[in-house]
Amino acid sequence: MPAQHGDTRHPGGLAGFNAAPHAAAAATLLACCGSRRWAERIAAHRPYPTVDALLAAADEAGYDLSSPDLDEALAHESTAAPALGTPPAALTALRAAHAAYESTFGHAFVISLDGVLPDERLDQVLAGIRSRLGNERDEERSVAADELRRLARARLTRSVAGP
Repeated sequence: MPAQHGDTRHPGGLAGFNAAPHAAAAATLLACCGSRRWAERIAAHRPYPTVDALLAAADEAGYDLSSPDLDEALAHESTAAPALGTPPAALTALRAAHAAYESTFGHAFVISLDGVLPDERLDQVLAGIRSRLGNERDEERSVAADELRRLARARLTRSVAGP
């Protein structure tokens, strides 16, 4: 499963995020994407007039991540615990798939599951890992960067959602 991050909801929604001290805004952003440069860049350009403007800035900053920035962000991702009640055979398959991926690419598997029904997530993750294990290292790095941007966007949206 993709990395799980704690509740990063910012009090006061977008207005609260815009008004927060720089360090607090950067901390909220780091919970969305583990690149300090990404978080600092977005925090420095506040205030944002709309959530869409904030997300556009996040996307732009995500596309501008250097290789070390991407490494830092991927290093902050971790494999999430599967849902309670996941059958033992599925847990074994999931652990083996994650181990194979991490051994091959050197970082946790990242995938955005926004819009995927909860009972379909395990299948999506397993299919994604199996499919992406066939990628060349550079190709997978590009795919992982895209998925990381999608994850960061979803996390950021949740963090500035109104109360």
